[in-house]
Amino acid sequence: MKTKKDITILAIETSCDDTGIAIVKASKQGDTFDVLSNVISSQTEIHKKYGGVYPMMAKREHQRNLLPVLIQALKESKLLEKAKTQKYDFKVIKEILRREEILYKNLVSFLQNHQKPDIDAIAVTNGPGLEPCLWVGTNFTKALASFWNLPIITVNHIRAHIFVNMLENGKIKELAKNDFPVLCLIVSGGHTQLFLMKSLNKYEIVGETRDDAAGECFDKTARILGLGYPGGPAISVEAAKLEPGYKLEKLPRPMINSKDYDFSFSGLKTAVLYNYLKKSPKIKKDRKYIQAMASEIQQSVIDVLIKKTIKAAKDFEVKSIILGGGVIANQELRKQLKEKIQKLIPNVKCLIPDNKYCTDNGLMVAIAGYFKFRENETENWKNVGVNANLRIE
Repeated sequence: MKTKKDITILAIETSCDDTGIAIVKASKQGDTFDVLSNVISSQTEIHKKYGGVYPMMAKREHQRNLLPVLIQALKESKLLEKAKTQKYDFKVIKEILRREEILYKNLVSFLQNHQKPDIDAIAVTNGPGLEPCLWVGTNFTKALASFWNLPIITVNHIRAHIFVNMLENGKIKELAKNDFPVLCLIVSGGHTQLFLMKSLNKYEIVGETRDDAAGECFDKTARILGLGYPGGPAISVEAAKLEPGYKLEKLPRPMINSKDYDFSFSGLKTAVLYNYLKKSPKIKKDRKYIQAMASEIQQSVIDVLIKKTIKAAKDFEVKSIILGGGVIANQELRKQLKEKIQKLIPNVKCLIPDNKYCTDNGLMVAIAGYFKFRENETENWKNVGVNANLRIE
């Protein structure tokens, strides 16, 4: 049962190729935080044959997925209630969804036949990400908010990856004063960044990739080796199969010894390509060679990420490290990074999200939105837009 102190938030995530919707109910103090639903519809199989995400194709799939995912989330949350079919004026919604015709037709039918759910606000990712994908999720949110007369909470996608770490055993575990400053490492297909977080709302980017992100590098090198998409999981699987004793020329660790905290992974991709092209057709088909290459690619990325993270943590004298992003689901990265932190900076606290919360999902948007809602940081649907290059600063 909901009390006056409870907050119920519906959250929507469409920054790339995952359609995610979550519904959470929490107390204003954060001492209870119930995840009522967290539904994700992945497009991985659709994009697999292309070796990457095509934005307009992803947008089309979001149009098809958003309403079914919303209905599923409402069902799981026990917030889906039928109503007698009623006629409304949908001119505003038609204008909002003028570029999403499929979504408009389906949404009108849904709204005519269902009651407004008992929620207080809608949170949505408005950047960074793929612009067509961001717009379809944001326009869907605006349509719902206008019809249900609800405020919108805009959420930075990177901030959401950070804040998902604050959910622990059904409670929001906020960072204390002595946990700051915090170093945040975000690693995904589109981002490889280091942030210095001085408070929950004060960030400074201290390092980022100058070219390919780590996840992008995994995708491209996996394609070279014929391992398919997404590259990170494919490379991890092959690397785990490698038996000791197989010798392979060591691949470069780009910028590992630079004095800054920036990254660069395009050189690693090029080295893999040239290394692979020089091999005979017979060796290219050798599973042991492929496994060794996968292992070396993975270790190269891990070495760079760890070296830069530890260096930044020491230089800025941080008290905590927070990890986020799809690549953080890599088991070898998690294991080695935890070991290095314990060995080299044992007094630094390390927060790593559950594997299921590393990839894009609605729950991380809900958590970040919850913090903003508590501070009354909401917007009217008329003022909401997207920014594909949104910075966390």
